[in-house]
Amino acid sequence: MSISRRTTRSGPPRRGLSRTHRLAAAALALSLVAISCGKAEETGDNGGAQNNGPVDESTLTPTPGGSLVYALEADPGGGTSGFCIPEAQFAISGIMVSRTIYDTLAIPNEKGDYVGALAEKMTPNATFDSWEIKLRSGIKFHDGTALDATVVKNNIDSWLGKYPGRAPLLLVFVYENVKDVTVDDDLTLTITTKKPWPALPAYLWNSGRSGIMGQSQLDSKNCATELNGTGPFKYVNYTQGDSFEAVKNPNYWQKDAKGVQLPYLDKITYKFVPDGPQRVNGLITGDFQIGHTSGGDEITDLRTAKDEGKINLIESDAFGEVSYAMLNSSKEPFNNKDARLAVAYGLNTDDIILATENGVPKKANGPFNKGNVGYLDDTGFPTHDEAKAKEHLAAYTAATGKKLEITIGSTNDAGTLDIAKLAKSQAEALGVTVNIDAFEQGQLINKALEGNFDALLWRNHPGGDPDTQYVWWHSGSPVNFGKINDPDIDRLLESGRVETDPAKRKTIYEDLNRRFGSEAYNLWNWFTLWSVTTSPKVRGVYGTDLPDGSKPNLSLATGHSVAGLWIEQ
Repeated sequence: MSISRRTTRSGPPRRGLSRTHRLAAAALALSLVAISCGKAEETGDNGGAQNNGPVDESTLTPTPGGSLVYALEADPGGGTSGFCIPEAQFAISGIMVSRTIYDTLAIPNEKGDYVGALAEKMTPNATFDSWEIKLRSGIKFHDGTALDATVVKNNIDSWLGKYPGRAPLLLVFVYENVKDVTVDDDLTLTITTKKPWPALPAYLWNSGRSGIMGQSQLDSKNCATELNGTGPFKYVNYTQGDSFEAVKNPNYWQKDAKGVQLPYLDKITYKFVPDGPQRVNGLITGDFQIGHTSGGDEITDLRTAKDEGKINLIESDAFGEVSYAMLNSSKEPFNNKDARLAVAYGLNTDDIILATENGVPKKANGPFNKGNVGYLDDTGFPTHDEAKAKEHLAAYTAATGKKLEITIGSTNDAGTLDIAKLAKSQAEALGVTVNIDAFEQGQLINKALEGNFDALLWRNHPGGDPDTQYVWWHSGSPVNFGKINDPDIDRLLESGRVETDPAKRKTIYEDLNRRFGSEAYNLWNWFTLWSVTTSPKVRGVYGTDLPDGSKPNLSLATGHSVAGLWIEQ
C-alpha cells in the first residue's frame, strides 16, 4: 500500500566493472543488448522467479533460544507516527518491524490465497458486500488483555478515521470502501462495504501493514512508541537512526506443527543500515546474522559469498514490487501521449538494468509480475526503438510548438541517481532536454502528494490480489500520485473490484495491463528482486506452517515472518 523506495546504495561494487565504467559503456552504446547475470533468469512458481530458494530444512529440528541481529535497509520509525499502525507509512523495513510486534487478521499462503491469521474464518454473504469475521479464541495482547471483536472494530475504525484520537494517513484511502463495522458477539464482527468487495481478505492483510493493536495503544497519546500487539515478540527499545529491540512473547498464540511454542528466538534486534555495501559486508563478516537487500550489485556479491559457503541466501521476486518512473499525466509535458511514448520508446531499459543493477532483476513490461492475476507476456508497452521515439517527439513538437523538456525526480542516494543520470543520457541523445531534481529520501512521498513533478523514480505495487492497486490508479483516489484520469482504467478497476468470477477477473486485469502498455502512464523498469541473507546456522526464514496448515507465501517484497527463525546448534 504505502510507497517503498529503492535501497540506498553508495560506493563501487567490490567485484567486476565499477559502476562508473558500466554507466559510461551503456551511455555510449545505447543499442547494447544486456545479458542477464547470475541466476536472474531462472523462474519458478509462487508468482515469479525464485532464484535461490530456501535451504532444505525438512530433516532438521528447530532449537529454541538465542538472539539475532537483523540488518534493515532503513529506519522505519523516524517519523512522528512511528509504529502506530493507523498513522504509519511503512515500506519494507517498517513491515518487518510491524510483523514482529503485531499480527494481521489475514495472511497469504503459498498459493497467494488469503487465509485466516487472527481471524479464524472470513465469510462473505452471497453478494460480497458483508463479511462475517470470526476471531480465534484465547489470544492475548502483550499487556495481557484479550483479543476480542470490540478491539478489532476499534482498530478498523481507526483506519477509517472514525476512532477518537487516531488520525490515519494513507489507510483511510485504502479502506474507503468499508461502510460500517459492527460487533456481533465477543469474537465475531461484521464488516459491510459500500460496493461488493471479494478482495476484502487481501485488505485485512494489506501487505502486512494492517496489524492489530491493543486497546491501550489505540488510546495512548504515545501510540507511536507504546507498542502493544499480539505478535511473536514484545517491544523493548527503539533508538532512532540505530536500532529496534524486541524479546520473545512467552504467551504467543501460535505453535509449530509439533506443538513447540513460537517464536523460537529469545530476542531479535533490528539494526538500521541504509548503506547497501555496508549491510552486505556486515552480513558476510557476521556482524549481522540476517538481513535483507535488493540492490543488484549487493545481490551479486552475496551470490559469490554464498558460493564460497560463507552465507545462506534466499532470493525472490515472487509477488514483487515493480521499479519504474511514475509520470505526472495531469500537466505538461506528460499530459500529452506523444511525450509519454517518446520517452517510453527512447529509454533502453536493458542498458539501465545492466549498468545500475548489474543485470540482476527481470525487466518489467507492466505492473503485474509473472504469476499474478493480470500478468501478460506482451502488454504492448513500448520497447526500445529510437526511430519511433523520434516520430513521437516530432508529433509532440508539432502539436505544442515546443521541444520536449522533462525533469526527473530522484532521491539523492548514489544508486538511484545513477539511474536518473543514465536515463538523462539516453533521452538527451534523442534530443530531449532533461533536468534532474535530487532530494532527500524522506521528501519523496511529499513530492508525490504535492503533484508538482514530471517524473519520479518509484517502487510500488507488490503482487497479490490486483484490486489492492485500485487506490493507486483510480482517478477518484487522492493517492493516485500520477494523476491518471483514464475512463477505461477507472471502468476496469471498478469492474475488477466487484467481479467474483476468477476467469472474468483475469480478463479484466489483463485488459488493464494492456491499457497501461498502450498509454505509457508509467515507464516500467524491472521487478524488484529481494534477498534475505543469513549466517550458515540461521534457519526458518519463511517461518512455519500457517494457522490453517497451509505453507507460507514465498514473497519477500513484504518481508517475512520472524516467528520461525532459529539457530542451528
